[in-house]
Amino acid sequence: MVQIPNQPAPEPSAPTSADVARLAGVSRATVSYVLNNADAVRISEPTRRRVREAARELGYVPHAAARSLRAGHSRMVLMPTPSFPAGPLYSRFLAELQWALGRLEYTVVQHGTVGVRGDEAARAWAELRPVAVLAPGSDLGPRGVEILKRSGARAVLTLGPEAVDGAHALLTDQEGVGRGATRHLYDRGRRTIGVVVPAERGLDVFSAPRLAGARHAVAGTDATVTALPLAYDEGDAARLAARWRPLGLDAVFAYNDEYAMLLMRALQDEGLDIPGDAAVIGADDLMLGRLLRPRLSTVHLELPAGRDLAALVDRAVHDPGAAPERHKVLGATVVHRESS
Repeated sequence: MVQIPNQPAPEPSAPTSADVARLAGVSRATVSYVLNNADAVRISEPTRRRVREAARELGYVPHAAARSLRAGHSRMVLMPTPSFPAGPLYSRFLAELQWALGRLEYTVVQHGTVGVRGDEAARAWAELRPVAVLAPGSDLGPRGVEILKRSGARAVLTLGPEAVDGAHALLTDQEGVGRGATRHLYDRGRRTIGVVVPAERGLDVFSAPRLAGARHAVAGTDATVTALPLAYDEGDAARLAARWRPLGLDAVFAYNDEYAMLLMRALQDEGLDIPGDAAVIGADDLMLGRLLRPRLSTVHLELPAGRDLAALVDRAVHDPGAAPERHKVLGATVVHRESS
């Protein structure tokens, strides 16, 4: 007797828009209009509801590549993972932006390229054929912008202290953060002021202008500013605290709230009074800083609303030939609390 081996059951084919159309009792064109949220064609709400229910029942998902072919471009917005450590403030901003872009029917993809920067990173991003790229910090130059545009990116935006030729720019006034924090300490009577410069890679794009702003704030006065390299590490903070009295400092702008909390605890462990022996101010206005004792003075930073930035992306996608826009997006307000 001949044994016939068991054949594996064929895998079910993916549902198509034709299947959705049959189940909903409409044309394939109607399915396309409804699922692509097209407003150009008037379709009744009951019909829209019937199409969506049919798609859910069948598990139908529109094909992104086919949609891109019809539109002439993708709906992918690429957001490269920043090369600097992203804190809570920046993470909240990204989450809001992703939500707002989703409301405009864009697909947001975060892309990590470890150890790759500049033009090489731009080529890696271009391989995915995004319709828009939002590059944080200083990860992109003019050549990289050109590479992305030649690959089909209609909008390239940078978020950082300086504009990049060919790209829309969201300019963050990091120097103003350092200037405001240091002027606050000066106005509180402090004259020997330290400014924390994080040792972590990638943060120099923010820390360098903040240090420059601190120096500008007291230029021509009797105050001095001393750069204080500091790793985000308890041991390094303890070593800096042990040198505090020999350094003769009476205040510190600690780069941001996280470094401020790290250093403040080390100073207190060293027996220094906050703010008597050392006034401390951070930046970002994190909730945890309000729970400390003494409560942490800070610089409140106002990042752009996600919906406003999403609208800029959408505007640039629809008008790729428009001149690059420049927007100052970082508001900085000093919040005085007990630590200073």
